[in-house]
Amino acid sequence: MKHPVIQSLTTKLTLAFLLIGILGAALVAILTSYSTRGEFDKFVTSMGAEQIKAELEAYYSTNGEWGDDSERKAAFNPLWGDMMLLDATGETIFIPPYQAPELFVEEIALEVDGEPIGTLFTKSNQHTYDQYDKWSNRSRQETQFLDNVIRASLLSATGAAALALVAGAVLSRGLTRPIRALTEATQKMTDGELGAQVAVQGGDEIGRLASAFNRMSHDLAAASQKRKQLTADIAHDLRTPLTILGGYTEGLKDGTLQGSPQLFEIMHDEVGHLEHLVTDLRTLSLVDAGRLPLNKRKVAPKALLERTGLAYIMQAEQKGLELRIESADSLPPLHVDTERMTQVLNNLVSNALRYTDQGQIVLSAAADDDKVLLQVRDTGSGIAADVLPHIFDRFYRVDASRQRERSGSMSSGLGLAIAQALVQAHGGKIAVESTVAKSAENNPSGTTFTILLPV
Repeated sequence: MKHPVIQSLTTKLTLAFLLIGILGAALVAILTSYSTRGEFDKFVTSMGAEQIKAELEAYYSTNGEWGDDSERKAAFNPLWGDMMLLDATGETIFIPPYQAPELFVEEIALEVDGEPIGTLFTKSNQHTYDQYDKWSNRSRQETQFLDNVIRASLLSATGAAALALVAGAVLSRGLTRPIRALTEATQKMTDGELGAQVAVQGGDEIGRLASAFNRMSHDLAAASQKRKQLTADIAHDLRTPLTILGGYTEGLKDGTLQGSPQLFEIMHDEVGHLEHLVTDLRTLSLVDAGRLPLNKRKVAPKALLERTGLAYIMQAEQKGLELRIESADSLPPLHVDTERMTQVLNNLVSNALRYTDQGQIVLSAAADDDKVLLQVRDTGSGIAADVLPHIFDRFYRVDASRQRERSGSMSSGLGLAIAQALVQAHGGKIAVESTVAKSAENNPSGTTFTILLPV
């Protein structure tokens, strides 16, 4: 079982920063030590070779020759290290005991008054690096200098590791604080507390994650509220006709009511309302599930509008309203399900007739780049600004008391929601603009529904 402290993201990040700091500092210390030793030995070797060169050239200038073995040993024994000396003819003057000539590859020319007097050979720098402990022959001061450099590197590495630990702790806490907040808010949502919000700090990935979480939480809370409201609205809309039907059938059963054509007509209307509500709910469920069948075919926008206009021309004339079609014949055809799109237009026109007492209703079509705009405009009473954002909500009614309309039927409150769903199923958009009149002369009222469909 893992310890809870080790499982903490803060602890893991802190340890990760510490490990990276230690590894980085150790690598720097090792490379610095290796490079310093090599470069230092190279420098010492170079300086020693130059010193011996100067001594050899001075000796030859004074004596005019290299002398015999005993003279050379007496003069140069303190200077000899890993070096080999040849005279101007290539004859070996000196080579360290038990050393192979092949080891001496770096050559230094010796001259006196511009005349070559011999060649001094030293071992290669790479050979010195690889075996500096064996070949360097450092003095005590040189060894102490290198030890101080290495000690300083180790102290720097230790300081870097400590700094990495502190920085890791600070950074990890800063990184995990919003994650902990998201975890707590998620736990609240798991416990059923929808709508929990977290503070958004910065615009980085975690900030964008927090913003997305807040939107998701808000949408879930709103969806939950709508679902509860939808259930209550369905229950209410079912209860009203069922109550009416139950009352009439009970009266018929116990004999308090006598059957009559008027009574049967009322009961038939309530059954029709129930059927209409069930049909609307099924349509919405199919759209939501993406399973609504669409029998699409090409149709001219003007023909689509004329079909709707013919269906409502008589009602418009009975109310004294002008119903007009405005559309050019040259508009590109739409690829839509004509029955479903007619259903949308019928809903908009019927609403316009319901709330327009004088003036006109205009059905128009126009091109908009690669799309077609269909509009239904009226000069009715208009829709209040606070109502417009909810006009496409399911079961939303402007009349909160849910009274029956002037025609005597009960609106389900699903007409515009279905219209929006059908338009979106065709890949289009629907919007509404409306003005409520303050005075009939200076500020006429009216509502315009706009449908944007791809060609």
